[in-house]
Amino acid sequence: MYLIKKDLKFIWHPYTQMKDCQKAPPILIEKARGIKLYDANGNFYYDTISSWWCNVHGHNHPKIKRAIKKQLNLLEHVLFAGFTHKPAILLAEKLISIVPGKLSKVFFSDNGSTAVEVALKMSFQYWKNMGVNKKIKFISLDDGYHGDTIGTMSVSGVDLFNKVFSPLFFSSFKAPSPNCYRCPMNKDRISCNIDCINPLEKILEERSKEIAAIILEPLVMAAGGMIIYPKEYLAKAAGLARKFNVHLILDEVATGFGRTGKMFACDHVENLLPDFLCLSKGITAGYLPLGATLTTDKIYQAFYADYKEKKTFFHGHTFTANPLACAAALASLEIFEEENVLEKVGKILPFFHKTMEEFKDLPIAGDVRYLGLIAALELVKDKKTKQRFSFEERIGFEIFQQGLKKNLLLRPLGNIVYFFLPLCIQKRELHDILSRTHSLIADFKKD
Repeated sequence: MYLIKKDLKFIWHPYTQMKDCQKAPPILIEKARGIKLYDANGNFYYDTISSWWCNVHGHNHPKIKRAIKKQLNLLEHVLFAGFTHKPAILLAEKLISIVPGKLSKVFFSDNGSTAVEVALKMSFQYWKNMGVNKKIKFISLDDGYHGDTIGTMSVSGVDLFNKVFSPLFFSSFKAPSPNCYRCPMNKDRISCNIDCINPLEKILEERSKEIAAIILEPLVMAAGGMIIYPKEYLAKAAGLARKFNVHLILDEVATGFGRTGKMFACDHVENLLPDFLCLSKGITAGYLPLGATLTTDKIYQAFYADYKEKKTFFHGHTFTANPLACAAALASLEIFEEENVLEKVGKILPFFHKTMEEFKDLPIAGDVRYLGLIAALELVKDKKTKQRFSFEERIGFEIFQQGLKKNLLLRPLGNIVYFFLPLCIQKRELHDILSRTHSLIADFKKD
């Protein structure tokens, strides 16, 4: 097809070895509706990963389209320094009303990486503004992922995604991830006491005077392998942040807006009080780019001063608080209420989780984990030893290709086959997706 030839001539795709495209060119998608994508040849694909974790209410939702069109007739964009507009004001108010803790201020940006960069820089400058100059480092988890900008890579795990760039990183502290399947403490979840928190506590005990903040993905470490960890770990980490006087940054770029069965993953822990909450992806239901970093009045007041004191937060983006994106986000949040989205999700979860349990019998399914409408299969060569497939075997790429033949958009993370399902999914669709995937994995043979 001539368009694909033009694509390969002019475009460089993300996370893609372009040489692969000679044999497996990108698929030309022409339209989408609900949880299905349709290509130029009339084939459909179940969007099982929500178009990279951002689609919430399905493609082509009429309410969101109307909201964008209405806003387009009024104002498409205006700089957000010295100016404002109604969609941003109403969205900020709405976000503050639904987030946990004492978050009271919203700083808009335009994607997940920038939302996290804002939190890192705000935390860093807060301590500077307060005259605490030694707090310049961060703690994160060794399998964490927070984005592809230099700052966010610095607090992410060093792996295939970013190892080549590691000489550019600023130094930070890394604690072992709470991965129950591959427990860093070699303990069983049933009998452990969340002992995997101990290394984090040890770092804080020894270096808290140097540390500005802890940054975590609450409950689900997405790009790190859809690692789902106990809420008790998150609660203990939050307690340590308070005890040692460091900020708690929660990166809900992937987990926010209903993915875990609650509006935010941190809602699974009572009285959790983050200092920063980073949002993007599902904030607009996947229709337009938008990021938001929420923080407390205490943080805000450390920057509130006469201009001559040089405490201003000098950070911004051209498309900060884009009116079209804010309008889409407001419409999405209205859909949550009008269509009782979380209630409907709650009704489908027992079937989803029960069916996921059936994957445990597959010969190469080493671990099956799930939370809300997120689930993952960790494929292994040997279930007893948990031996991984090698990088060279490219299991994920093979499964992606075979999944397309079964009308499934599966884009595994290495040896991890996962679902990150749109919240609008119907039970019959879910059953069909799981049946097709089970068949694929059961019959999987590497070409």
